[in-house]
Amino acid sequence: MATAILLLAVMAGCHSPSALTIFHAGSLAVPFNEAGEAFMAQHPDVTVQTESAGSRTVCRKVTELGKPADVVAVADYRVIEELMFPEYADWYIIFATNEMVIAYTQRSTGCDEITADNWYEILLRDGVEYGHSEPDFDPCGYRTLMLWQLAEEYYGVPGLYQKLDEGCPKKNIRPKSVELIALLQSGDLDYAFEYRSVAQQHNLQFVELPAEINLSDFGLADRYAQAEVEVSGKEPGTTTILAGAPIAYGVTIPKNAPNPDLAIAFLEFLLGPQGQAIMENCGQPPIVPALASDPDKLPQGLRELVAPTPP
Repeated sequence: MATAILLLAVMAGCHSPSALTIFHAGSLAVPFNEAGEAFMAQHPDVTVQTESAGSRTVCRKVTELGKPADVVAVADYRVIEELMFPEYADWYIIFATNEMVIAYTQRSTGCDEITADNWYEILLRDGVEYGHSEPDFDPCGYRTLMLWQLAEEYYGVPGLYQKLDEGCPKKNIRPKSVELIALLQSGDLDYAFEYRSVAQQHNLQFVELPAEINLSDFGLADRYAQAEVEVSGKEPGTTTILAGAPIAYGVTIPKNAPNPDLAIAFLEFLLGPQGQAIMENCGQPPIVPALASDPDKLPQGLRELVAPTPP
């Protein structure tokens, strides 16, 4: 922490603006914009530049496209380990959670009927349009497919996953989940599988789903793990199998970050009381204390803010 403070003091003394570049998941756009503004208010000589995409795309911007980033924040911490370890990162911090919901508007077909008990019947009606994000790019996409698999068993409807998959055409799939919001608002989609925080941030109505399928409950991890989805792998042309798990957001500082000390200062802010309050107010409950994959590998200033991940 002392190093980060010294860096900021030096920048303030020479009046030379510095840029902090953050690549983040689309579902983090609202809280990270707020966090960036608050951080800049405390450090006027710092400019925070944010860029959002699906979480898997976020990591590939660093590992495949060679784009420089000081902070990488994703909607599934496992993406960091899978795509960035060991060349570009060797630690992550789990800092927030979320849950899956079905978002809709007042003009969505069947909106006056849909409930947590019958949503799949509404979606499978003729003429109803629903969508999700691309599983190869965005965790919300593969979490949607996991949700469908879990729903088949939970509701006792054989073949439900296949029916839902076949009922969602390619035109209703977007690279990141927040891109579905415009389709809902325009009426091109009746329903979209989203994170609860995104639905709340955009003032959308949503179906709150049972904990057994919404991937929100860490106590149901074994149940969620029964769902599996195949997505693109680390190397081109390869694939990997992902098991269902509770939703947990992760953040790291790439090994080649241009401004690592500034990145440490931002994470100290994000994991501190003000950052936690921003996450909470945006509908993404912070994990307190945040959990570190390997506390010994963390920068010194962050170690006091985390606990080790459970074995």
